[in-house]
Amino acid sequence: MSKTASAASSSRNVSPPPAGVPRQRPFLLTPRQGEAARSLLSYVVSLALPCPDAQLLAVVVAIRGARGGVGNVTGADLAALRLDDPRGAVDALRGLGWGVADALLDGDPVTPVPITVPDLAREVDHPLSFGESKRSRVSGWASRTLSAKQVKKLPPAARLAGLFVAAHGTSEHLAPLPPGLPESCRAALPDLLRKGFLAELSEDHGRLDPAVCHLSGLRPPAEEERSADAPDGAGGGVSTARQFRFSADTWARWKDSATPALRRHVEAVEYCAVCALRPERVAEAFMVPSDPRTFTEKTEAAYAKWKDAHPDRGPLAAEFTVAFRAEHGHGPSYGQLSSGLGWKLKRGLRGLVVERLVHHEWLMGTGTVPWTLRPGQAAQAQGITLPRARSSVAAPQAGARSSVTAPQARP
Repeated sequence: MSKTASAASSSRNVSPPPAGVPRQRPFLLTPRQGEAARSLLSYVVSLALPCPDAQLLAVVVAIRGARGGVGNVTGADLAALRLDDPRGAVDALRGLGWGVADALLDGDPVTPVPITVPDLAREVDHPLSFGESKRSRVSGWASRTLSAKQVKKLPPAARLAGLFVAAHGTSEHLAPLPPGLPESCRAALPDLLRKGFLAELSEDHGRLDPAVCHLSGLRPPAEEERSADAPDGAGGGVSTARQFRFSADTWARWKDSATPALRRHVEAVEYCAVCALRPERVAEAFMVPSDPRTFTEKTEAAYAKWKDAHPDRGPLAAEFTVAFRAEHGHGPSYGQLSSGLGWKLKRGLRGLVVERLVHHEWLMGTGTVPWTLRPGQAAQAQGITLPRARSSVAAPQAGARSSVTAPQARP
């Protein structure tokens, strides 16, 4: 069986770029994170599970419990998997000795239910031995892949197949079908071709459609990933473009095509008298997509040492964003946050610090939009909020004079 992608298929499910400015979605996984994703899937198919329902649930539980042997899953998470037989899937995991409480099926759908996985709790011969940053990336990749437009309404076997071919494939060329691909998934591959998740399919090879190339777990390392200490951009990500050529006309067209809320935010940064940034720097930060960060073991070790010396980093960072917004009318960049708090950090460590602050909900941002850092849920619970924030907690005095309204701060 073979099918060649048409020109139309290459743009399917890709948000249209602003006014003639081409954009490419950044890869969700680095090469090493792709290896971790493949390890996860290999582990799941090695288990004695009877059906795609159970295997799909095992993927979610295993990646969430990879670090300590306990994965938290809600009833809403279970419902979102759209399994044919959720109770049968839970019983299959219990048959492996995994501790799944009845509350997952019958309890409050938003209350996390801890599921114990004995294999993932052991300290030696751990089947998924990777760090928290890598675990988090793979978990996010799995969620994004399962919710991709081309597969989210397909049966469990097809969605599980989507995970496999994304982790093992590329849109650049035909790649061998994954080893150990369950037969139920192999039978569902024509559905992936029909829906545009695959652009080509033969008996033992497949190629991802360009519309989902960002889900690929198989790609060579980018140049930026070899330069861990290069200067960072406004948002803390790594630019996918080696050279950015600024054009006032193109920049004006980009802004014209933006939503009103996004344009207000962009111009708050562009015309900020305090920052006084060059227009080309602002344009590059917004127009050029960023690749996901990758952190070396050296950076992870440096972070472990640094955080011990900065126990109040979470509240301090959140309070700084409130004061910064009061003065500037927009949030700080990663560099501005680090500099303003006196944290002399290299680019790689700076990115990891901010990622962890976001992960632990001291900070939050608006996706990959730069200059949007603000207090997260943990900070808001301690009363560190922006003025006019929709919270019962009063905003701290430091932010009482902010001129930023919610639409400007949250494009």
